Amino acid sequence: MADRPPEEHGIEIRGLSKIFGRHPERIVPLLRRGASKQEIMEVHGHVLGLNDINIAMPAGRIQVIMGLSGSGKSTLIRHINRLIDPSTGEVVVAGVDVCRMSPGELREFRRHKTAMVFQQFGLLPHRNVLDNAVYGLKLQGVPRARQVEAARHWLGRVGLAGFEAHYPHQLSGGMRQRVGLARALVNDAPILLMDEAFSALDPLIRVDMQSILLDLQKEIRKTIVFITHDLDEALRLGDRIAILRDGEVVQQGTGQEIVLSPADEYISNFVRHVNRGKVIRIETVMDAEPAAGGCAEGLELSRGTLLENAVSALLSSGREHVVVTDERGGRVGSLTLSQLVSAMVAP
Repeated sequence: MADRPPEEHGIEIRGLSKIFGRHPERIVPLLRRGASKQEIMEVHGHVLGLNDINIAMPAGRIQVIMGLSGSGKSTLIRHINRLIDPSTGEVVVAGVDVCRMSPGELREFRRHKTAMVFQQFGLLPHRNVLDNAVYGLKLQGVPRARQVEAARHWLGRVGLAGFEAHYPHQLSGGMRQRVGLARALVNDAPILLMDEAFSALDPLIRVDMQSILLDLQKEIRKTIVFITHDLDEALRLGDRIAILRDGEVVQQGTGQEIVLSPADEYISNFVRHVNRGKVIRIETVMDAEPAAGGCAEGLELSRGTLLENAVSALLSSGREHVVVTDERGGRVGSLTLSQLVSAMVAP
């Protein structure tokens, strides 16, 4: 895998709007003057897909774009590799606006900087697993031996070693999606675009694929843009989450920020039934000072531990409270079992 500093591959979306119709350029001034989505549709016969999207996607992290059907999330991800041209705005990668690239520059950007994983797998039915996995490298003209070496490595990493000669129709849905993920990783692009990649899978297989992605991300440190309509998936995968509604960003932040401080009733309805113990970390709700005189008796847990893991560990230990430690082992706060349990219940 090429040694590329991940900070070079963050994505900044600035003032991005997309209007579908015969004359979108005529609608842009109306949009800037505050015309509504309904007015643009009913009066002017155009569809507002995205409206003034501004998202900074951290390099080497997983950025989740979440929303219900029709929110604009799939339209947004297709702007990053310019499968769709915006009506206004910029998509900046490594200081370069993708929207201003020449056809040749865009072709190279798509081949070497981005890879995409699709909801419906996108495998070629007449090619076996190995040949599906090497397809991107073949288009790049990489020697066959290097294609095969890279493909076998990543097929093994996603649990498909020994299936290289199988064809897509011989695989389960989860296995086909693993081939799709391996194919994207074989290209070694720094940006991975995943559009509802796990949505077609059964629930248990879906959770398994999430685990595979999280484990791989510890190694590959790619800039991943992950589209989903499922809040639990968003909270599990996303370092940061942006929630869309009717083509606009309603709220963005960490999973904790969204669960603890929903921006409006729409977001509140989304997060009402979330298992807070799987999202909130102990330092968010700890007392700022360790329990007086009790440091020796407290169970030490590092900052970043989830509430439900802290409760389980505390109950197993037989101790009365948790002492929260920082990266150097210093004590920075404490919680009792009662505080932990209370923090897991929505107010």
